[in-house]
Amino acid sequence: MSGRVPVTVRTARWCATHPGKAVVGWLVFLALCIGAGAAAGTNKGTFEDFWIGEAGRAEAMAAHSGLTPPPVEQVLVEAAAKGARPEAAAGEIRRRMTALAPVVVDVAAPVRSADGSALRIAVTLRGDRETAKKDVDALLAETAAVRADHPELRIEQTGSASISVAVNDKQGQDLQRTEMISLPVTFLILFVVFGAVLAAGIPVLLALSAFAGSVGLYGLASWVFPDAGGAALSAIFMLGMAVGVDYSLFYLKRVREERARTGGTLSHTAAVELAAATSGRAVVDSGLAVSLALAGLYVMDDVIFSSIATGSILVTLVAVVGSLTVLPAVLAKLGPRMDGRRLRRRAARNPQGARQEGRLWAALLRPVMRRPLLALVSGVVVTAALAAPALGMKLGTEGKETFPDSIPAVAAYDRLVRHFPSAGPAHLVLVRGDDPAAVLGRLAAATRGDALFAQDTVPVPRTAPDGRTALLALPVPYAQNSAEATESLAKLRGELLPAAVAGAGVETAVSGEIAGGVDYAAHQEKRLPWVIVFVSLAGLVVMYAAFRSPVLALLGTALNLAAVTVSWGILTLVFQGTWAEGLLGFESLGFVGSRTPLLVFGILVGLSTDYQIFVVSRIREAVRRGVPTRTAVVDGIAGSASVVTSAAVIMVSVFAAFLFIDRIEMKQLAVGLTAAVLFDAIVLRAVILPSAMALLGERCWWPRRPGAEPAREAVAAGGGRPRPVRA
Repeated sequence: MSGRVPVTVRTARWCATHPGKAVVGWLVFLALCIGAGAAAGTNKGTFEDFWIGEAGRAEAMAAHSGLTPPPVEQVLVEAAAKGARPEAAAGEIRRRMTALAPVVVDVAAPVRSADGSALRIAVTLRGDRETAKKDVDALLAETAAVRADHPELRIEQTGSASISVAVNDKQGQDLQRTEMISLPVTFLILFVVFGAVLAAGIPVLLALSAFAGSVGLYGLASWVFPDAGGAALSAIFMLGMAVGVDYSLFYLKRVREERARTGGTLSHTAAVELAAATSGRAVVDSGLAVSLALAGLYVMDDVIFSSIATGSILVTLVAVVGSLTVLPAVLAKLGPRMDGRRLRRRAARNPQGARQEGRLWAALLRPVMRRPLLALVSGVVVTAALAAPALGMKLGTEGKETFPDSIPAVAAYDRLVRHFPSAGPAHLVLVRGDDPAAVLGRLAAATRGDALFAQDTVPVPRTAPDGRTALLALPVPYAQNSAEATESLAKLRGELLPAAVAGAGVETAVSGEIAGGVDYAAHQEKRLPWVIVFVSLAGLVVMYAAFRSPVLALLGTALNLAAVTVSWGILTLVFQGTWAEGLLGFESLGFVGSRTPLLVFGILVGLSTDYQIFVVSRIREAVRRGVPTRTAVVDGIAGSASVVTSAAVIMVSVFAAFLFIDRIEMKQLAVGLTAAVLFDAIVLRAVILPSAMALLGERCWWPRRPGAEPAREAVAAGGGRPRPVRA
């Protein structure tokens, strides 16, 4: 035997010949992952983990001096009909909330709105925001009881704790609904592709098992990279379904292709080994590419991106392990049952079906190969046109006004702010030094009469017990992401605060929802170039390692960036305008979520490299058989087109299902990934890639054209003679 048998083949061979042990080993592995995760628990990120920039410094100053604002819930009482008097209900709310001590530490007197139609009662809770999330249900129950006693009034409760709990509950329900949509749709697509229930079910089961195992491992990993909340779980499920099904699809398709080449005489075990030598290697390269691309999110030095990167990398690697171990075992064990009766009948009627499918794709590629320069220019023009809107992309941070109004606490917040502008977002100004209260008093006076700041209350500084630190809350009567809110922050930091502290020799910092969003966006803008450099270099390394060609590595990186920029352009077109609101069920905020472009970038580069590796691997196989590069491009793309198309359809179904999550950032992520996958499969792989490789010709493989595949041996199932394995 010449040459070393690849580890993917050796692993597949052992699993295929010991299927029972392989399946049991996989189940034990999953049980250990899930059990270890359950035993370790999940380490939730602390408030300190989210501190960034000047806003983070202000939060630290407040925490160290005991000035962190306590959690407050607001109960809004409005007259729903003429003659209704809210005073009695407000009194009952105060009595009920006071009785909840020690959960409730203070209940303020009712405050009447300027028009007299509403009252608000501020209820201060113990502890911090995390404690408030656990305690808030007791307050909500009392508010509901008062509401039931006063049907003539509109009585609602809102606040950071009640909104956070409601949003997380809603997202959990939506995620379950997404799973209920995604799983059967994926199964149906696979059934159409494979024509057999078993062949359709196995990729779904593998993806779900990878998801389950990675969730357990994520619990362990959270003690190194703290969990930032529900976004990570959504990302794990989304990517787990995508790569888990894709890797199974690559493997299954190749097994069937190898059997079809021999008219069905090749055993399933031997076909599995052949698939391991080709698709198995592509799966390993792809998994490495996806993982390295996602690892670029760590460069952001942000707990949210770190937790998403951790979960996504884990589910990708678990899916790779499953594809190389338990999948070959199951395929070899089930054997002909994987084919299904319909497929066997179709093969009997049309034994050249796979070849005819290749001929169809070859015919579709013929115009591209006949006029490669024209095709390349056309593809680049389309790419540029779709990507151009990204130049006008505006970023904003998720806040109370971005959550859906279908959540009662969010709708109540909107009504509360309309009646009481000072209940909206506020700048939190921290001053440390001698007589900080006097400094903040001058600052408060400077904001009186300024329309950029709320005027329905008089801000009063709070001084820490040490007397050297003070805090002033300056409410803003505008939405957190509005231009007016950003202008008020710029004026506060650039003019009013410097004027108030002039000559005082004190330390200052501004926090709050608005400042936190602005500083977070600035932090991302500063780190983003480094992420792009890291991910691009990682993609170059993986592509070079896979094909030993810097030309193909550079071409692959360019295609990855093209897919990303098109996705950003479509995100800008869809979500900064209003034309798609009714179609996709959202209310345009005039911006794209600040985290969305980077998440799209990390995920897309990995998945795009995944396609690139699979397609170019097929082209290289043809070249190694002695086929000229130009012909090999057609053979490779035509031979892989059905797999890539099927994978793209499945990915689209998985990503599009997230449109049903009623949270605009999830909708944006779904649209960005769905559009990019479709563009990648239709334009990049079917037009730009073949035309570019046709123009480059043999230079694609510089510095050296791939030689013939070294002979490798595999033992056909049931036979004792070794035979060479085709590339």
